[in-house]
Parts: sequence; structure tokens; C-alpha cells
Amino acid sequence: MNKIGLFYSFNTVKTKQQVNKIKKSLGEDNIEEKNVEEITQEEFNKYKNYILAIPTWFDGELPNYWDEFLPAIEDDSFKGKTFALFGGGDQKGYPENFVDGLGLMADFIEKRGGKIVGLTSTEGYQFESSKAQRGDKFVGLALDIENQAALTEERVSKWVEQLKKEFK
Repeated sequence: MNKIGLFYSFNTVKTKQQVNKIKKSLGEDNIEEKNVEEITQEEFNKYKNYILAIPTWFDGELPNYWDEFLPAIEDDSFKGKTFALFGGGDQKGYPENFVDGLGLMADFIEKRGGKIVGLTSTEGYQFESSKAQRGDKFVGLALDIENQAALTEERVSKWVEQLKKEFK
């Protein structure tokens, strides 16, 4: 397996907890952590395999740090690159846009030729709508630490096992 670039904000507590679980399951030697708040276009583009942490903010928005970085890579091609997405949302507090950030990022990547892996079932979640939903799947790992924290460990573990098969 090629080195995986794992991009997230180093300032996020809940995301960092999930990153640690992912690193432990995938093997730390396979991952290079990058702070999305400080990366350059060149640093971002050097990988073949990516894991992107995409929490959903407010009413279905990307975090500011992703919004600020995406213009730097909007003209890049992601052909031949593989992306796995994970992120948190609150299905009770924001049921009408649960984990929308995942869907927004998946659309951005796919428009540039990137491949999304790590789709997960929507079963076990209760929400009204989500831009991350495609049929009965999410475009990544949807986590709800606020309402389903007890399910997080198992969800992360299953997702990482899936990624081991999908990343080349």
C-alpha cells in the first residue's frame, strides 16, 4: 500500500481522537498526517491515497479551513488518486443536513477525476437528508459523537478494514 496522506485540522479535538483510532488500525507507518490549515497545493498533491477529515459545520457547511484551501486545488486533476472521507455530524441537532460536508467534498473530488472509496451504510442513523447520501450509502464514514458515541469504535474499525482492501 502506498503512503496515505491523512489531512485534518490539528486544532480539532474530536477529529484527532478518530485520527488516532484510524492510525492505530491502519498502521502508523502507512500514514503521513498533514494539518489542512497549513498545507500547500504541492504538499496536498504528492499522494496517491488520501484520507480527509471533513466535519460538517453549522447548517451543512465545510469547515473554514477547507473552504479556504479548496480554491488552491480547484484546477488540479485527481485522476488516478483515491480518497476516503470521514467526518462528524449531529443527526439530532441538524437532521436536515447530517454530514453534508462529506457530500460537498466528494462532489469536489469527483469533479476533478478522483475516486471515492470507503462508502458506508446509512443503516443505524436517523436523519432527514444528507448531501453525503447516495442511495443507501454515505460517501464516507459518518460519525455522530454527540448521539452515537458508543458506536464509533466499531464503525471506525469496520471502515478501516474496508479501506485496507480498497486502497492500492
